Amino acid sequence: MKLGFIGLGAMGRPMALNLMKRGHEMAVYARRAEAAAPVVAAGARTCATPAEVAERADVVFTVVTNSSDVEQVVLGKDGAIHGARPGSVLVDMETISPVVVRSIARTLAEKSIDMLDAPVSGGPMGAEQATLSIMVGGRQAVFERVRPLFECLGRTIVHMGDHGAGQITKACNQLALLVTAQGTAEALVLARSCGVDPARVREVMLGGIASSRVLELFGKRMVERNFDNGIDARLYYKDLDIVLGLAHELGLAVPAAALTMQNINALIGRGEGRNDLSTLIRIVEGMSRG
Repeated sequence: MKLGFIGLGAMGRPMALNLMKRGHEMAVYARRAEAAAPVVAAGARTCATPAEVAERADVVFTVVTNSSDVEQVVLGKDGAIHGARPGSVLVDMETISPVVVRSIARTLAEKSIDMLDAPVSGGPMGAEQATLSIMVGGRQAVFERVRPLFECLGRTIVHMGDHGAGQITKACNQLALLVTAQGTAEALVLARSCGVDPARVREVMLGGIASSRVLELFGKRMVERNFDNGIDARLYYKDLDIVLGLAHELGLAVPAAALTMQNINALIGRGEGRNDLSTLIRIVEGMSRG
């Protein structure tokens, strides 16, 4: 199948390569030539605009940063909508607002172009190993058509409902992830403050009901004071902003999300937004010193 990929960063690049390994022809667009270089070296065709990518593809994937970026690469002056053929599919795989997804889907539908929102969980490692969890919104028939491609990228692939349902599921995922990261930071600070080795506390917790992937991955970095690897903490601001926006719209209370958002804001304000999320422990430590 002829595919297109727009956005070749830490997530998009390995995802595009995994699709190519299954024999799919690939056209790509990236704002930075160096981001596209490994994919082009593997045989992808580089394009000057998202519209050119769409001209060459039956299914176009986007993995850019935020809602406005998706609107630009899909609906903008040189956006994919201007090159896509009727019956083609656009698959949006970053984390953005479900409201924006529904708006883009309606605009694409006017030109008989289908859309799926399919955000992922699993980080760069999951993207490289093709073990991502993929939560999909959109028409069932379109999901079934694209499912074989999703199987090149992940292990857990679930159709969640109509347009926006994938993004709502991702918001729930990020809410649980970020609040758990906050709790992990607080637990490890408490352990150290009480004179108990945080590494050993984490080891015990991993063997009990408090165990989680967050404790395993981010907790390890907190214990080791390794804040340079992983996904930039600043990117989680967007995720919690989506969560808080949905909660406000529905009149729901999400106090733990609000507290965690304050701490991520503090982290960014300290110039540490490009560090790993495990840097949250520094914020907790700073608050504890008064």
